This record gives sequence, C-alpha cells and structure tokens, in this order.
Amino acid sequence: MILAEVKPAARPLSPHLQIYRWSWTMAMSVAHRVTGTGLYLGTVLIAAWLVAAASGPAAFDTAQWIAGSILGRLVLFLYSFSLMHHMVGGLRHFVWDMGKGYEPQTRMAMAKFTLVISAALTILIWVVVLATR
Repeated sequence: MILAEVKPAARPLSPHLQIYRWSWTMAMSVAHRVTGTGLYLGTVLIAAWLVAAASGPAAFDTAQWIAGSILGRLVLFLYSFSLMHHMVGGLRHFVWDMGKGYEPQTRMAMAKFTLVISAALTILIWVVVLATR
C-alpha cells in the first residue's frame, strides 16, 4: 500500500489567534466558552449541595458552612457571574441569529455591553440577596 505524501506548502495556512488583533468580540467569545465551562462545574457543586440536603442535617450543615465561608461565597459569586455572563452572551448570539448586529461598531458595542450588563446583574443579585438576609 502506498501512502500519499502531503507537502506542507500545498496545504492552505489558516490564520490563528497570533495573526489577529485581539478585540472585544474575540474576548467575549472566549469568555462565553469559559463561563459555559464554569456553569458545568458550578452545577456539580449545586448537585452536591442538594445531595447534602437530602442526606440529613449534619451533611447539610457542613455544606452550608462551606458555602458560607469566604471561599464558598467567592465560588458562588463567580458562579452567578458565569450564569449572568453566559445568559447575556446567549442573548447577543440570539440577536445575531436574527441577522442583526453584524456591523463592526455594533459588534464591539454589544461585546462591551455584554461584560457591563453581566457584571451589573451579578452585583444587583448579590445586593438583593445580602439585603434580604
């Protein structure tokens, strides 16, 4: 059997991250993927909390202590930010799916808006939660 020989020069070169100038749209695309991964990890923690609640008072008290610690609250804050950022990023993609917002200035404004709105929503959620305790 003879294998075909591929010459490196014959294949097209595809530009990668090193070629393009970093932009808000690219950063929010990466952030959307990262927050999606964070949501998977956070959902595992929520499932563990639910298992602890179903396991009895001792397990639930331990889970509540962990969630109430500084590290636990930081994880919950980051999880809520991931949720808000992923949701707002999804809405941005929904707008694109409707065929709107492809102009360069609009794309950049929407990318910046995604970060600002998701941060504002996260802070608003935490203010409301902490104020009602």
